[in-house]
Amino acid sequence: MGYKVVVCGATGNVGREMLNILAERQFPTDEVVALASRRSLGTEVSFGDKTLTTKDLDTFDFTGYDIAFFAIGGAATREYAPKAAKAGCVVIDNSSLYRYDPDVPLIVPEVNPEAVDRYGKKNIIANPNCSTAQMVVALKPLHDRARIKRVVVSTYQSVSGAGKDGMDELWDQTKAVYNPTSEVEPAKFTKQIAFNVIPHIDVFMEDGSTKEEWKMVAETKKIVDPAIKVTATCVRVPVFVGHSEAINIEFEDFLDEDEARDILRTAPGCLVVDKREDGGYVSPIECVGDFATFISRIRQDSTLDNGLNMWVVSDNLRKGAALNAVQIAETLVERVLAKG
Repeated sequence: MGYKVVVCGATGNVGREMLNILAERQFPTDEVVALASRRSLGTEVSFGDKTLTTKDLDTFDFTGYDIAFFAIGGAATREYAPKAAKAGCVVIDNSSLYRYDPDVPLIVPEVNPEAVDRYGKKNIIANPNCSTAQMVVALKPLHDRARIKRVVVSTYQSVSGAGKDGMDELWDQTKAVYNPTSEVEPAKFTKQIAFNVIPHIDVFMEDGSTKEEWKMVAETKKIVDPAIKVTATCVRVPVFVGHSEAINIEFEDFLDEDEARDILRTAPGCLVVDKREDGGYVSPIECVGDFATFISRIRQDSTLDNGLNMWVVSDNLRKGAALNAVQIAETLVERVLAKG
């Protein structure tokens, strides 16, 4: 059986990646429709060996369609997602709009697939923040073994997390560094991103944290366990694709680094590359285009009785966005739709 699928925001980075992954993973489709705003109307996008021409999101009727992937930002999602859901189409939303709604499940399929069973309250499922998604894939199997008390995470997030404009700004500024006659002022970011790092993602909140940091706290609690304490520092780095995270974990029970390594080697979605030698770890450029969450530098934290450190890297356009959304759809089909 195939499903009638809609991709909203099909011309953006994440929308295009959703189409690629739907084709790569041979998601069972009878029809795929690419939607875009009127300014991108008629743009051609690839779906496997097919070429789709985008249709107008504003006038599209979702009636009769099974699943709609939304990659259009919170404001547009607020307008169009309820229309799709009311028409009987299950919405899988990549924006932050519904993530903290108690009636909307927030899902990473390797971590909490059972949450998909609750999609029916609003006919909407939320996709988590890119930095959260890869972290919880690594945390959950360790939490099941030794119960996590506290997580301290520093992220090194690529510019693609800020969309095409972020990637263009890094490219233009990098060229300008080598051309003394040109200069590119920051527009997407608050400071120069080329050959620099910026400890600021999303807006500042009253307590001094940024909203990106708050998202990691709130989403980890909703997806994994509300008892876990999380503190985050999120940093934008001059990398085009691939988020990296340095994670320190405090457990209730002792967990040996060798056992942790063995657990993660067999955990869904995880790929351990951890040799204590030059190059025996994964960097962001090596994860691009891959489905896995890569884990390296697993080691005991000598300052804690029950502590571990590790390095986690993933393609943020894939596991952090498009791949996770498609995996949610696969989980929905397996657990709900295929059973009729």
